[in-house]
Amino acid sequence: MTDNASHIEIPPSFLQLYVPSGRSKPTAPWAQVLADYELCEDMAQMLAPTAADLQFKLGVTEQDVIERCYSGLRTEPCVLHEAQSRWVVQRMAEILSWPWQNLENVVKT
Repeated sequence: MTDNASHIEIPPSFLQLYVPSGRSKPTAPWAQVLADYELCEDMAQMLAPTAADLQFKLGVTEQDVIERCYSGLRTEPCVLHEAQSRWVVQRMAEILSWPWQNLENVVKT
């Protein structure tokens, strides 16, 4: 692990993807969790301006954009697994200050 990696704080919402209920340790090696987090955070940061632009240009709701972004992330070949895709759109919504608390109603599995 690099010096920079030791300073990265992974949010609890992302760690939950790797720590099953009732357990305290991730199911994947720390280096993998860190690499996955960096990928997902980067994707959310890159999607945010595109999502805001999409909402403006198409005149659709924030929820519509979230659903479209999620569908795009789930298109084969998928780079992320389902839970990571959900986290990315949630994080994207947070970055944009969009409501995301009801994602389970927007993001259909």
